[in-house]
Amino acid sequence: MAAALPLSPVSHQLCRRSNRFWYKSMTSRFCPPSFLVSSPCYIGVKGIGSSSQLRASHPLISSSAASMDYLLHDVGATVAVLGGAYALVLLFESLTKRDVIPQRLSRKLVHILSGLLFVLSWPIFSASTEARYFAAFVPLVNGLRLVVNGLSVSPDSTLIKSVTREGRPEELLKGPLFYVLALLVAAVFFWRDSPTGMISLAMMCGGDGIADIMGRKYGSQKIPYNPRKSLAGSISMFIFGFFISIGLLYYYSSLGYLHMNWETTFTRVAIVSLVATLVESVPITDQIDDNVSVPLATILAAYLSFGY
Repeated sequence: MAAALPLSPVSHQLCRRSNRFWYKSMTSRFCPPSFLVSSPCYIGVKGIGSSSQLRASHPLISSSAASMDYLLHDVGATVAVLGGAYALVLLFESLTKRDVIPQRLSRKLVHILSGLLFVLSWPIFSASTEARYFAAFVPLVNGLRLVVNGLSVSPDSTLIKSVTREGRPEELLKGPLFYVLALLVAAVFFWRDSPTGMISLAMMCGGDGIADIMGRKYGSQKIPYNPRKSLAGSISMFIFGFFISIGLLYYYSSLGYLHMNWETTFTRVAIVSLVATLVESVPITDQIDDNVSVPLATILAAYLSFGY
């Protein structure tokens, strides 16, 4: 057997460079380029890994998949909330037809529940930044329905009876339309991480709605500066608006959307509720609808109190 000859330092360096050259040549010739590795055709091929591993190693794939998940999630949530809103109106219309509850009470219950249930539904939407716009699509659709029916383009007697005082289509273009616009503004501009929108809807839907019911039943004593409003109604608006606001803030705090300082929150909400109640009691209903003045005053007071 021939003895192995020792390599000189120069020969050793030449061999190392030669080996590097052949390694780079072979890998560049037989290894697929990076854009092919990310192709679905390579998923499952030995050495490439599963689709979940590919998503982890390729941020673009993971990001697009998450965006699609958010989109499907929000579309489903929008359909569910729209269906629930429509079912609520049909339910109270059915109860009115069967003489279970009077039409006036049915209208007020729709006023109270539709807005509050809309606020309570926000957590079913995704965590994407666009989720608020999917939620806002619900009042937008209802607003378009009000405009179409209010202009008598395609009148829906069920809708007209359930949300108007006197059953006239043109009423839809006033209070009911302002109502859904307030829902839209709260969703788009404040959403789940601000107490301002929640409190404004609590006062408009819960506080003002219950004030009308209680005022009609126990409102014999009128407010001195506004004979159209009762003391019982105003007290009810303050109390129920306050507790509904606190309930919504606690609900969103427990889900992790809000971080409230409860030592000061009760005082701040009480001040905001008082401001909203005073604005609702002022005799300006003929000039400005309550569904405009109450949420605007509440938004201003709540924003000044909480700062966001």
